[in-house]
Amino acid sequence: MNTPLWQPSQAQVDGAEMTRFRKRVEADWGVELSDSRALWEFSVTELEKFWTSVWDDAGIIAETRGERVLVDGDKMPGAKWFPDARLNFAENLLRNRGDGEAMVFNGEGKVSRRLSFDEVYDQVSLLVQILEKLGVGEGDRVCGYLPNMPETVIAMAAANALGAVWSSCSPDFGEQGVLDRFGQIEPKVMFCTDGYWYNGKRHDVRGKTAAIAKQLPSLEKVILIPYGDEDADVGDIGKAVTYADAAEGLVPGQIAFRQLPFDHPLYIMFSSGTTGAPKCIVHSQGGTLLKHASEQPIHCDVRKGDRVFFFTTCGWMMWNWLATNIAWGAVLLLYDGSPFYPSGNALFDFADAEKMTLFGTSAKFIDALNKANLRPCDTHDLSSVRMLCSTGSPLAPEGFDYVYDAVKPDVHLVSFSGGTDIMGCFCGGDATSPVWRGEIQMRFLGMAVDVFDDEGRPIRGEKGELVCTKPFPTVPLGFLNDPGDERFKAAYFEVFPNTWTHGDYVMLTEHDGIVIYGRSDATLNPGGVRIGTAEIYRQVEKLEEIQESIVIGQEWDNDVRVVLFVVLKDGNLDDDLIQKIRTQVRNNCTPRHVPAKVVQVADIPRTKSGKITELAVRDIVHGRGVKNKEALANPEALELFRDLEELKS
Repeated sequence: MNTPLWQPSQAQVDGAEMTRFRKRVEADWGVELSDSRALWEFSVTELEKFWTSVWDDAGIIAETRGERVLVDGDKMPGAKWFPDARLNFAENLLRNRGDGEAMVFNGEGKVSRRLSFDEVYDQVSLLVQILEKLGVGEGDRVCGYLPNMPETVIAMAAANALGAVWSSCSPDFGEQGVLDRFGQIEPKVMFCTDGYWYNGKRHDVRGKTAAIAKQLPSLEKVILIPYGDEDADVGDIGKAVTYADAAEGLVPGQIAFRQLPFDHPLYIMFSSGTTGAPKCIVHSQGGTLLKHASEQPIHCDVRKGDRVFFFTTCGWMMWNWLATNIAWGAVLLLYDGSPFYPSGNALFDFADAEKMTLFGTSAKFIDALNKANLRPCDTHDLSSVRMLCSTGSPLAPEGFDYVYDAVKPDVHLVSFSGGTDIMGCFCGGDATSPVWRGEIQMRFLGMAVDVFDDEGRPIRGEKGELVCTKPFPTVPLGFLNDPGDERFKAAYFEVFPNTWTHGDYVMLTEHDGIVIYGRSDATLNPGGVRIGTAEIYRQVEKLEEIQESIVIGQEWDNDVRVVLFVVLKDGNLDDDLIQKIRTQVRNNCTPRHVPAKVVQVADIPRTKSGKITELAVRDIVHGRGVKNKEALANPEALELFRDLEELKS
């Protein structure tokens, strides 16, 4: 396809934050940079200059930045950013004041709240006082077992204001899933709620919370924040107090933000855990702030007064990403509940009602809309939406087609890719460049992203490993409880020396964009030929009979054979449909891609953030245990893949 799906006008290019920032870098360092690609080259060649410009451009508040920008920049891991800086993440989040709207909350249409910047600051002030009374200080862990509501952002900011470390899980996590996470971090205080709405039903979570609290011996206090406006009691939760009772007699005031090192821990995040106990990934406050300062205003064109939305729960990194947008004066649009209640129009109703400017969702949601034959462009205005972002899994070329045909023909569609591991993105959007079908637009600024073959040689136009060859501010501080950083180094730095290997199977295109084919550790390898799973999904899910699919490599006869599991819209799998699937794959991929086995199943297991779990299914098929089923939204679906007769011959 030689025609882009979207091309910015010259006025859009001139007015883009990417252009404004590029001109700033030119002025800062006396260079000439013709476009965003030249800016990227500068950003990965002159790391210290680039990240200094990001700091200045974002107006980051700090007691001091210090003279040194990067120490041991030739080491990964081991590089240190701004080692003399003293700052506070929450102070930067809360720097915008006034009665302008800061957060809008919609709990499936049943609960709503609006908070101004001043109201957010005052609420953080009260929680800071409450946490101080409880003795919370630097390095203590504070956790939230909470929905995506304003108080979750407020509690996170209050914890960080004191130098504590924040971690969260959404209340749809089961008891063991929460314990697998919070049990490792040993929290001092836990925030919770009484319940939440999902799919039109009210779910009371106090019983589950009580059971969790009993099994966290480090816990000194539980603070319950009501989901709605009504009062709520703590039920049987031990060591618990309501927020109203804890705040009684307190008056909002100025917050004395602790000035902390750049690499002071801010978040403990969790790997999906489908192949073992979740790893506790520790991210720094300075790194998170600086990385998001490059991603949100510059790559996502977020400006003061913009209204930013991402469909996420507090168990997914995109919640942390969304929260930072308030630092740039954007309004956070928080939605909690099912995106399909009462219909698939729910989020588009929210977009129109709140004049959303950035609409963030998952590739899975876009695919589901397509399969449901919904056409938001025919039913909604959406004139405020400048950018539609997709992440969580690769957005298929057909997903690009669907957005431009059925959602909004003139929207800037951004597919981006990164992860919990880096608290941000490797690649994503550029408001000054065209959108090509099936491609992520560019490698993110400051990220020395490349594609390596098996021998560690850079390749173009061929599929290989996504790597990052130079340090960046959100290389994690490490994993919790990992002596000598052994597991941390093994996870990212073992494949190629001094290079981050992410585990994605990708290709750099002729447009200098990126196509992602799937996880390299779930990559199929029949006959020694590497195949990305997304290539098969793209073809199979074009067929109208197929609702969903998942593909794995089964070890068989000293080789690997491709096994495809399908969920049908209705009816049973027969020989004709199997042949149709195989023909579709053979005609559009290669004979190597054709599944040796096609098996019908009733459901497919996925993580809380909606990702299908190829590795967990592969383990079940091979008779291996899945150690952390609580990471799954529907763990019962795994049993559908155990000991299948169809896979014994």
